[in-house]
Amino acid sequence: MNTFIEITGLNIELLIFLTIDITIAIILLCAMRFISGLSAKVNSTDELAKEDNFAFGISVAGSVAALGIVLTGAITGENADSYLMEIVGMASYGILGLILIKVGRVFHDRFALNQIDKNAQIKARNISVGIVDAAGAIATAIIIRAVLLWVYGLDINTFAAIIAGFIVSQAMLVLVTRIKEHQYAKNNQNSCMQNAFAEGQVALAIRYAGQVISTALAVTAASHFLTYSPETLLANIVGWFVFGMVMTILVAILTSIAKRLVLMGINLVEEVDHQHNVGVACVEMAISISIALILTALMS
Repeated sequence: MNTFIEITGLNIELLIFLTIDITIAIILLCAMRFISGLSAKVNSTDELAKEDNFAFGISVAGSVAALGIVLTGAITGENADSYLMEIVGMASYGILGLILIKVGRVFHDRFALNQIDKNAQIKARNISVGIVDAAGAIATAIIIRAVLLWVYGLDINTFAAIIAGFIVSQAMLVLVTRIKEHQYAKNNQNSCMQNAFAEGQVALAIRYAGQVISTALAVTAASHFLTYSPETLLANIVGWFVFGMVMTILVAILTSIAKRLVLMGINLVEEVDHQHNVGVACVEMAISISIALILTALMS
């Protein structure tokens, strides 16, 4: 065994830290599945396996992926001073991330998509609403992860910064939703985008998913320009919001240009809004996320 460790360069202490992190992560991911069932007031096993509710499965998948994203922010690559501190740190960040993802879902329901009952729609097997719900959770997680990597330490200031970052994320998602609703109404004789989701327009939901996820990626760019300090936390959070708005506008402009070039000759309103062309919507989503990823990488 010692020879193997010497040859591979493995470190027993590092393996123990890795085991601790992976074990806690798997426990939390399992918990997320059952908590998703409780929040939707259904039996997750029955809904996934017996009822074959694809919409619920997509929603749960979004929540699980979101928690995984948050946990990557809790694992910074630096081990704690002791195994106990590693357990406390990983579990604390993980549980807080799980709670914020679920709270974010409630916030998204009440303020962003306040004209539809997402739980009822998902129980009714509405796949478009399941996609929208999953996208909201993932977008929230992307920003929480960025804040986790931005802060340091494990104290009240750290948790205050994480919660503040969460509030910023929800504000940005509400703002983007309102902008997209206005655009949809303008292009569709004042029709309501939320009603379109309720009617099961999957293509529209896919496009919206790309828009909110790209917005979240744009907001995270602020972490590369602002230095975390407990003494200037309020100013930093305001900076996150302002910088996030600027980046969101920049991503929206560049994405619009990219879509016109990549999808040249295609009427996006006609194809996605009217003909519900899922293929075109997927390309739109890919362009939105790609532009946001490229821009944030250039900013880092």
